[in-house]
Amino acid sequence: MKVLLTGATGFVGRHTLDALLSKEVEVVASTRAHPGPKHDGLHWVVADLSDPISLCHLVREARATHLVHLGWRAVYGDVSNSRENIDWLRHSLLLATEFIDAGGTRIVGCGSCFEYDWSFGVCKEDATPLAPTTLYGASKNALRQALEGLARQAKIGLGWARVFFVYGHDENPSRLVAAVISSLLAGRPAETSHGRQIRDYLHVDDVAAGLAALTFSNAEGAFNIASGGTMTLKDIILEAANQIGRPDLVRLGARPAQAFEPPIIVGDPTKTRETLGFETKIDLASGIAQTIANFRAA
Repeated sequence: MKVLLTGATGFVGRHTLDALLSKEVEVVASTRAHPGPKHDGLHWVVADLSDPISLCHLVREARATHLVHLGWRAVYGDVSNSRENIDWLRHSLLLATEFIDAGGTRIVGCGSCFEYDWSFGVCKEDATPLAPTTLYGASKNALRQALEGLARQAKIGLGWARVFFVYGHDENPSRLVAAVISSLLAGRPAETSHGRQIRDYLHVDDVAAGLAALTFSNAEGAFNIASGGTMTLKDIILEAANQIGRPDLVRLGARPAQAFEPPIIVGDPTKTRETLGFETKIDLASGIAQTIANFRAA
């Protein structure tokens, strides 16, 4: 078994790389710029997935049996409706076809809760309709559909991870948890929406463990990488504020909630737990404490 991991230097990718290496599997990790730290069983390849020649070179050099594809344009704010998502759909399809033609036997793709029809609130694989309202969600869903066809044709395995909301150290400072923690540690007010939205947030280490579990399995189809928890954004914000000791700086309602956001977005983790034997381990208090510690150490 040899894994080609794309997006290996991204927020989720860095932690997924660690999760894969902890199982002592050989990993080829792609990066657009500079290779990351050295590790036994790890080989870095500098490659630009948006360049077909570079992409093809990566696949040929890797000679991997498994592809874990996390590389994508990061989604922050209105970028979820950027046409770059269409570009990444195209790059991803070329990567998959090259991987299959090179003899690869299993693909694990990274999807998103953005694929679901959020009006249902609780999202369950194979039951909740898929009706994405952003280009990001639509592109991810289109990639899954195309990969399913390719996998059937080539008779290879395909696992599709639908990741819900992620937080943790190294995340982009514009994201909710990072923005709140960085503001409070600097003694600045943390201005947020009302915080009544119910969301399924997971620590990035749990997400990485879920992706690794799917990679090492033979499971086919879509799997929620979710906790099934029903915390509100206010719960998360105040947990961080209380641990830092600055709840006085929280400004709930200072910013309007986004108009398209439904009140509830939660993933049902039953299928993932029963099929993969995976469930989240890091509770909110522990995850926030670890994230705060990493911010302070940075």
